[in-house]
Amino acid sequence: MTQLNGKTALVTGGTSGIGLATAQRLAAEGAHVFITGRTQDRVDAAVATIGEGATGVPGDITELADLDRLAAAIGQRERGLDVIFANAGGGEFATLEDETPEHLADTFNRNVGGTVFTVQKMLPLLNEGASVILAGSTAASVGSPAFGAYAASKAAIRSLGRTWAAELAGRKIRVNTVVPGPVETPGLKGLAPSGGEQALLDGEAAKVPMGRVGQPDEIASAVVFLASDQSSFMTGAELFVDGGATQI
Repeated sequence: MTQLNGKTALVTGGTSGIGLATAQRLAAEGAHVFITGRTQDRVDAAVATIGEGATGVPGDITELADLDRLAAAIGQRERGLDVIFANAGGGEFATLEDETPEHLADTFNRNVGGTVFTVQKMLPLLNEGASVILAGSTAASVGSPAFGAYAASKAAIRSLGRTWAAELAGRKIRVNTVVPGPVETPGLKGLAPSGGEQALLDGEAAKVPMGRVGQPDEIASAVVFLASDQSSFMTGAELFVDGGATQI
């Protein structure tokens, strides 16, 4: 028996990296997985790698109309929603000196606003006992130069996870935050200047006691744990999957 047979899951930002790896794992565990992404082509390609256990709904988590359309698509299945992995988001480098209102607003709109309204729009669909998993970051726990806006947005996610765990406890809905360290994804490599991807990965690996960056499937394993009954006595928690980077 797989851990999530008959369950319905949603993964935002499910077309690459951690999101795609998690969608693949949730489907392998028996869930029907809805995934989002900004373009039809990338959504279609991701669904093709997952197979019959996936439905793709293109959309942008910062657009409320897109979230309404996503909720309607999930609702049409008439099975409710058992798992949310609010994964979509991102950030770019900017020092305090170089910070702009536009960059700050965009970072918080994607990482905080997108997460808030994704979960809010899905609330009517959540079944009793559902699991909501938020995407945190070790950046919220350390001082990373030129990454202040992103780090602050992820600190906000940690706070929201605690608040929502308290608010939704009456519906037996658990809310936890998974906290990846550096993971080899297109998002991380995209922060490097042209031709500097390996140097960036090597530099990040040097900060990790285990001596390497993580792989998307390692984070996916943690999300599956939080989605399943294996974590039934966990809510409001942070689960660090960072090779010891913030723990040692």
